[in-house]
Amino acid sequence: MENVAQETEKAISGAIKVDEKEIRDHLDGLVRQSVEDTLNALLNAEADAICHAGSYQRTPDRLDTRAGTYQRKLLTKAGEVELKVPRLRSLPFETEIIKRYQTKQSSVEEALIEMYLAGVSVRRGEDITEALWGAKVSPSTVSDLNQKIYGKIEEWRMQPITGEHPYVFVDGVYLKRSWGGEVQNVSVLVAVGVNYEGYREILGVAEGSREDKESWSNFLRYLKERGLKGVRLVISDKCLGLYEVLGDVFPEAKWQRCVVHWYRNAFTQCPWKHVRDVAAMLKAIHAQEDKEAARENAALVTEKLRKLKLEKVAEFVEKSVEETLTYMNFPYEHWSRLRTNNGLERIMKEIRRRTRGVGSFPDGYSAMMLVGARLRHISTTKWGTRQYMNTCKLYEVGIQ
Repeated sequence: MENVAQETEKAISGAIKVDEKEIRDHLDGLVRQSVEDTLNALLNAEADAICHAGSYQRTPDRLDTRAGTYQRKLLTKAGEVELKVPRLRSLPFETEIIKRYQTKQSSVEEALIEMYLAGVSVRRGEDITEALWGAKVSPSTVSDLNQKIYGKIEEWRMQPITGEHPYVFVDGVYLKRSWGGEVQNVSVLVAVGVNYEGYREILGVAEGSREDKESWSNFLRYLKERGLKGVRLVISDKCLGLYEVLGDVFPEAKWQRCVVHWYRNAFTQCPWKHVRDVAAMLKAIHAQEDKEAARENAALVTEKLRKLKLEKVAEFVEKSVEETLTYMNFPYEHWSRLRTNNGLERIMKEIRRRTRGVGSFPDGYSAMMLVGARLRHISTTKWGTRQYMNTCKLYEVGIQ
């Protein structure tokens, strides 16, 4: 009996086969056809309302007559549908369902923009749109859609800066742009500030021809013109030209050189076999309890480096160590946040990850807009709602 039952079950299972792909395609076709029929019915209803009469209906209230239809394609979430838009003989037919020259449903447009800003490359977006809606969207279409959000980004980028920001972190990122058949570098400069309540804010983003004196001067003035004030310390790596123009724009502000970047600069002048020992010596400088002790330790480190015949590293430490000790003029509780630019570096890493999928931009403005879009998104996340430091003690002590 068991053998008979097993054979019967096998026979039945072999007789019934379900082609999931065929069923899925059939259902997609039904949904798409339903959307197409519904939209065409709505268009006909609008035409009847304008004419004050239905097709072939004889009535004294009729204002116009039909003059056939023309076909338009519209990309919807159900796929690409073909619309038959009515023509009228004398009155203009302005439909509320689809705007003139519109080829995509607004929700599809929003999805395309969100994909681009979330890190999906334009080329990859073609495959995704084909999988989701059954039609590819060209890179030029995505670029045109992005123009819609540029106005909002520009408005956010130029909004006034309110309150005081005693600590400001600045950095720049190099991106590629296509110009005259060549690929050139374009820099985008970014500033993040800590306000008087201890919360971080994206202060600004701007295009710079290079990370040079003129670009930094323009960037700092752009921040000041929008209301940036109360700046006591600016933290960055050894940006070319920043230190020279900082005093002109924010005369009360001091400059802190990122300690991590300083270590890396020292390692480039050090033989590989000595890197570990040199790293321990340099870190000991910034592990001291105050600036005077750090200076004394730096002098001892310089002597040790010369005994190891590392003259270049010793000379580098001797000339530049003072630039890395500025943070010690501020409350001890803030030291771990102020001596490096790591917080902003993490943001710049995310920007590089996002822009890697783009490759090269058509111009510097497009590059700045994409960076601005990412920064605008970051500013609305938990990143800006967590208190970064307690700034109460900052206003209780003076800067030496």
